[in-house]
Amino acid sequence: MFNVNIPEERRPILIGKDGETKKLIEKKTKTKIAIADDEISVEGENQLVTGEIIRAIGRGFSPQRALRLLDSDCILDVIQIKGTQNKIKRLMSRVIGSDGRARRNIENMTGALISVYGKTVSIIGNYKEVEHARKGVEMLLKGHKHPYVYRHLETIIG
Repeated sequence: MFNVNIPEERRPILIGKDGETKKLIEKKTKTKIAIADDEISVEGENQLVTGEIIRAIGRGFSPQRALRLLDSDCILDVIQIKGTQNKIKRLMSRVIGSDGRARRNIENMTGALISVYGKTVSIIGNYKEVEHARKGVEMLLKGHKHPYVYRHLETIIG
């Protein structure tokens, strides 16, 4: 059995309308998900993958985007943002950008999926996609200007 915790407000997204999302994840992963008051447990042959899908949903990804983790090449990378509440808010805004443009640009350039939620920035993709997206996100978090980050990503991606 594998246990995972996600924020309380994300549990309805994991369950879905009439339990449809939970059932879909169980079917695709051949596992059984049990949701208790304090934790979520997973049983079955693909416990680790199912746990990562649940963790991704807990980090703000939609179930559809989190299911990309079914691809054996895909991983979930979570970047913790530290600082005061104001600093965290400012840094997260930089990663999201105006109307979500910065996040979308990095996703389009790298092929990775990005979610900004709580005090984290999470990335789903294959190793190279995650590596490039993480580099772009870290540059934004360090204060580099958006155009500079995009040019740098174009250079390293090719």
